[in-house]
Amino acid sequence: MLRYVLTRLTLLALGLIVASALVFATLRVLPGDVAQLVAGTEGSPAQVAAIRESLGLDRPALAQYLEWIGGVLRGDLGTSLLSGRSVASELAAKAQVTVPLGVLSLLIALAIAVPLGVLSAIRRGRADGTAIGVVAQLLAAVPVVWAGMMLVVVFAIALRWFPAQGFPRGGWADPGAALQSLALPALTIGVVEGALLLRFVRSATLLATGEDHVRTAAAKGLTRTQALLRHGLPSVGLSIITVLGLQIAGIVVGAVVIEQVFNLPGIGRMLVDDVGNRDLVKVQGDLLVLTGFVLVIGFVVDIVHRLIDPRQRESA
Repeated sequence: MLRYVLTRLTLLALGLIVASALVFATLRVLPGDVAQLVAGTEGSPAQVAAIRESLGLDRPALAQYLEWIGGVLRGDLGTSLLSGRSVASELAAKAQVTVPLGVLSLLIALAIAVPLGVLSAIRRGRADGTAIGVVAQLLAAVPVVWAGMMLVVVFAIALRWFPAQGFPRGGWADPGAALQSLALPALTIGVVEGALLLRFVRSATLLATGEDHVRTAAAKGLTRTQALLRHGLPSVGLSIITVLGLQIAGIVVGAVVIEQVFNLPGIGRMLVDDVGNRDLVKVQGDLLVLTGFVLVIGFVVDIVHRLIDPRQRESA
């Protein structure tokens, strides 16, 4: 097992290195000039050249990359080219919105997918089971932006239960107001991701009903539902853990979009603004943190799955 963990850690490190190189290279081919943005429309060529030199943008790309990645290894993501503030501190401030949004979205997705997915499999061929599957198919095809707009129309405009946009100025000083602001965005992501996960849970549950130990339990007198609930759910849980890495990646992508729709001051909205402003150092830090988070989650899910599943422990 130790050897497996070390191998996965090595692959994780290599993945982060490749991701950092791709992020750095991709941003360098985007149109626009940061120095020109800083100088303004009235900046002379000499002023633009001086700004480029002061920002280190006139040096070779490899030298810029090595300096940046060296700082990352020391825990320094750099300084914003436009605001002059630490990228790490700005990310930490925005994470106070994005992280709770992601956690709430994941909890909602699981609350929708697990019970309804199992019920849909148990009631396969019946009206209610078929209806759950059809609704899940429809919701999975709904764009997250459209889903958010519909929820705003119903719950914010018609019923006035939640605010349509924004986040309290005081942040989490008022937890109730903060949670109200995140309710609709989290529900939007949770419903769409929950519909995707529901189909996977249904498939995993159907597979579990065909396993030998479940059929044996049914042959000994238990009903199919009782045999599944007592002996099949552990394998369903393992399948859910396996797919959680992909679900969390989907939630991260959804947060980038939803923060724009609901005007939330999170990492996703900051990333879009930074790309528009050509703040390369800050965009690099934003993307590297998001990519690293997804890779680390995948690593953790893989290790947890191997620890829980006795078959994989034995093979390790």
